[in-house]
Amino acid sequence: MALRAEADELWFLPLGGCGEIGMNLNLFGHDDHWLMVDCGITFAEPGVPEPKIQMADPQFIIEQRDRLVALVVTHAHEDHIGAIAHLWKDLRCPVYLSPFAAEILKRKLLEAGLLSEVPLSLVRPGDVRKFDPFEIEFLQVDHSTPESQALLIRTKAGSIFHTGDWKHDADPVISSTSFTQNLRTNIREPILAMICDSTNALVSGRSTTEGSLFASIDQLVKDAQARIVISCFGSNIARLHTLVSIAQKNHRYAGLLGRSLFNYYSAAVNSGIWNTKLSLIESNHLGYLPPSEVLAIATGSQGEDRAALDRLANDTHDKLSLESGDTVIMSSRVIPGNETRVEDLIKRLNQKGVVVISDNESNSPIHASGHPAQDELADLYKWIRPEIAIPVHGTADHLIGNAEIAKSQDIKKRLVGKNGDLFMLAPQAGIRREAAPAGRLGINAKGEAAPFKN
Repeated sequence: MALRAEADELWFLPLGGCGEIGMNLNLFGHDDHWLMVDCGITFAEPGVPEPKIQMADPQFIIEQRDRLVALVVTHAHEDHIGAIAHLWKDLRCPVYLSPFAAEILKRKLLEAGLLSEVPLSLVRPGDVRKFDPFEIEFLQVDHSTPESQALLIRTKAGSIFHTGDWKHDADPVISSTSFTQNLRTNIREPILAMICDSTNALVSGRSTTEGSLFASIDQLVKDAQARIVISCFGSNIARLHTLVSIAQKNHRYAGLLGRSLFNYYSAAVNSGIWNTKLSLIESNHLGYLPPSEVLAIATGSQGEDRAALDRLANDTHDKLSLESGDTVIMSSRVIPGNETRVEDLIKRLNQKGVVVISDNESNSPIHASGHPAQDELADLYKWIRPEIAIPVHGTADHLIGNAEIAKSQDIKKRLVGKNGDLFMLAPQAGIRREAAPAGRLGINAKGEAAPFKN
């Protein structure tokens, strides 16, 4: 099935990530060409007899890949980058991404035997790249992983501001550019449409700043007498900076437990993001230190089987054991669908006499979301003033909530849809429902992306 945009037409077509959180895959159509933004995965809910790893089915664009000019990656999270190694053989297009995201993707391509085949080009905030008939300016935004970028997509039919995942963080820890200053300095032209993150559109107020977590976690570490294990998302390098800084301040040795943590840490080192004043010890040394000198940073905050926390709870970790009186701090939120697994994990830790402190139970913040709450969304609509608001990256309720915020800021046109809907932006705004197939692929027993029955 082929859809061809005319020279005066500008389209947005999400195949994943619109009406759900995860497996983002966005297409922009103009003048008989397509631009792809992000290509990510999602995970099946626990207990569902489906492939664990899933992604959007790109068959629509594969059938016309000769008109696909590029794949641009906004940041290094799995739901934006994780499907590239599985799908690139069918896409065969150049990939543009930040140095940090490139380090993450290279590891995936190496495992897939594609490292030498995929053409990777590095882009940084402020760069402008032309992919005829598109031009993209890359703009740094705050998020929970380094070098996250929004996209200002320019065409002869109008300009689109694609936010990617973002927040407004007054103290982002490792970013050096003011979010508001960055946007106000670079976006001076009329914006036809804004494609906007809706993850926290139902959360009132503003998101917690990353920098504000230091004092809270530092106090918990001071109060603990024995071993401390802190679990967080491995991709959050700012959080890793904070935790290692706290360890050093409290005369504890910090070490990493879990493959994803090592991968993201090494990517931060290789791309020059890691603060070299912050030192880590080899993980196999953690088990030989006095308990009061240990601060382990571990994977498994979502209760994943065989992750570091899971093995610590089961006494099967080969590098560290937990005992009664030790403390586990959950510096993360529970992703919807993982509640039962996390509850079981906490129960097993408690049975060992381990004190577990979660974000919900802490009197002060120990986790900060990487997505904007309602006041931040309202601010962005005030600054950008798009003609059309298109909420993405959320369930139906999130999208409607985002659209209501746009309405409150007098954005006259608000288009709410789902995967497979064709959002027509120029010459007139509208939605063609179910214009393209929007199925899913899963990773089968052979490690291949293949269709499956829902």
